[in-house]
Amino acid sequence: MLKAGIVGLPNVGKSTLFNAVTRTRKAEAANYPFCTIDPNVGVVIVPDTRLAVLAKIAKTNVIIPAAVEFVDIAGLVAGASQGEGLGNKFLSHIREVDAIVQVVRCFEDANIHHVAGHVDPVRDIEIVNTELVLADLEAVQKRIDRSAKDAKRGDKVALAEQAVLLKLEPVLNAGKPALMVQLTPEEQVISRQFFLLTDKPTIFACNVREEELAQADSNPFVAKVREYTGTHLNCEAVVVSAQIESDLVDLTAEEAQAFLAELGVQESGIGKLIQATYHLLGLRTYFTAGEKETRAWTIHIGDTAPQAAGVIHSDFERGFIKAETVAYQDLVDCGSIAVAREKGLYRMEGKEYVVKDGDVMLFKFNV
Repeated sequence: MLKAGIVGLPNVGKSTLFNAVTRTRKAEAANYPFCTIDPNVGVVIVPDTRLAVLAKIAKTNVIIPAAVEFVDIAGLVAGASQGEGLGNKFLSHIREVDAIVQVVRCFEDANIHHVAGHVDPVRDIEIVNTELVLADLEAVQKRIDRSAKDAKRGDKVALAEQAVLLKLEPVLNAGKPALMVQLTPEEQVISRQFFLLTDKPTIFACNVREEELAQADSNPFVAKVREYTGTHLNCEAVVVSAQIESDLVDLTAEEAQAFLAELGVQESGIGKLIQATYHLLGLRTYFTAGEKETRAWTIHIGDTAPQAAGVIHSDFERGFIKAETVAYQDLVDCGSIAVAREKGLYRMEGKEYVVKDGDVMLFKFNV
């Protein structure tokens, strides 16, 4: 299962948000730096309204959603790349995740200490990103030195590696993340072997106060984050209120909806954040729907029908024959598989078919 790491400066709401997305109280959330030292890990359900609709069509009460792992990582401080705060330990924890959710404080509160003395979300983003860039720059320069001799001898692997490293170095040296470097698909495969921190897809979570969630679009801090991340980092920013989400953990679905209605919002931001992170990881969903259960299965963008079948069981992929397939919206519009088949919307797909998000599938195989 792929992992998304929750990062940011101390006291921005990381652990509170982790508790909310995992619907637990595993992470200590306290008003002082480094209350999280060892990472907390939790499996998070990916909200998907399509499941309930499919379950109704399939006449089943059993619903199994997709899931993704979130990791709560200790707060970073300026100088982390040189060992400040938790230093290398913090950076090694980030290196182990597949995507980053960077929490940014977008509210004033004199009772909650800010390590820099006052709230400035753009500065906070730059502190975190600078430390990640510096760590990557050091790693790239060491790798360039290591492979230089082999490259001079004409070693093809070393030459290919050097070519990528020399593309990465000037961008990192300019303070920009590795994600901004234009690489060919072949070069991207090489780059992934370096496990660079700034090569990980990133989303920003703007953490606002409870009473500010309904008017988040007019929050000047949120506006600054959206402008900065969109212009300089080409990343998405999602608004959440970690405290609200934490308060919702112990409520029933009906109680939570009533609580949100009192605040003037229709839905919590946590669902959007989880879905955005799921997509950020390059993940998509297909469904199986029958009398026993309706289930969401996780695949990667570009997976073929046999690969999707292998998510259920390796025998399905090994003995794949065909996939009976209908698009989610087509099935909903028709109301049943029988009608979808009559209208020619229920298709037989072979080994080369690339599965689309929302496909409803039944696999035929023979081992």
